[in-house]
Amino acid sequence: MNNLATTSATAVPTHAEAPLVISAVAALEQDVRWQQASEAERVVLKRIAMQRDRWVAAKHAQQQAKALRTQADTVPADAPLMERLVVFAKLHPIATAAVAGLAVMVGPRKLMRYGGLALPLISKLKR
Repeated sequence: MNNLATTSATAVPTHAEAPLVISAVAALEQDVRWQQASEAERVVLKRIAMQRDRWVAAKHAQQQAKALRTQADTVPADAPLMERLVVFAKLHPIATAAVAGLAVMVGPRKLMRYGGLALPLISKLKR
């Protein structure tokens, strides 16, 4: 069997900023050895190339998810309060759990009473 199965998806750079990525199946079909392979070899090689394309797609999806997670570490100063609270909760889960536990211990009646006192003060500070 030829060693075409050991090559990975090839990238043909058009210029330094944006390389053009060719799928493994397309690279396989452009290869000269593809023309010389028997039908059974072609089936196996195409299956391997499709699996490589799936792996590359999964790798790109993981990188994109990681990039989106790292974006959640920062929040703009002019973001809405809820978005800032969500990011704070993600960055500081222990502090969030402590505040939630304190809120459960205090009870809803006292929370409403203290909230009614604190909200006017907070709205004055925002201005």
